[in-house]
Amino acid sequence: MLINADDFEAIRSGRVDTAFRRWIRPTVKTGGTLTTAAGVLAIDAVDVIALNAVTQEDLKRAGFDGRDDLDAMLGDRKGTLYRIRLHYVGEDPRVALRESAALSDADAQAIGQTLSRMDGGTPWVRRTLELIGQNPGHSAQELAATLGVEKLKFKSNVRRLKALGLTESLDVGYRLSARGQAWLDRPIASA
Repeated sequence: MLINADDFEAIRSGRVDTAFRRWIRPTVKTGGTLTTAAGVLAIDAVDVIALNAVTQEDLKRAGFDGRDDLDAMLGDRKGTLYRIRLHYVGEDPRVALRESAALSDADAQAIGQTLSRMDGGTPWVRRTLELIGQNPGHSAQELAATLGVEKLKFKSNVRRLKALGLTESLDVGYRLSARGQAWLDRPIASA
């Protein structure tokens, strides 16, 4: 679920606690969270709603002045209409994590075990981290081609590394975080 900066700020401030989306299949679920670079949102409810059942109160809670604004936002998107209730939880925990470069042996071992599980039968983690470290700001398409994987698979893998605080997204491409560089700088035996 994409939320633009203005909408995120309205949610953070408490002025808005509702969003509407048309989806073939919902991308969030009740009780889940949505972690973005701006912070974490809790998903309180995800309900199917008919367009003619959207109330003036719903529109106000979503930050719309009227039904025309909702219609303009939805455009001609296909799918079922969902009303999402949400609220701001706090800052993105990945920020503090990725700035934490002082890895204890236990930290490094835990990261290594997690990355080993992620590698599975097709080792990709270290190669991906090294490639990002050597090519900060290069596009996902370029990096994926270098590794010989599809762009979407590459981006999915990098999101998993980002969740561990090892990489950061840039306007174009990625870079290693201080934590990611610290982990890579450790002897391979600790991986």
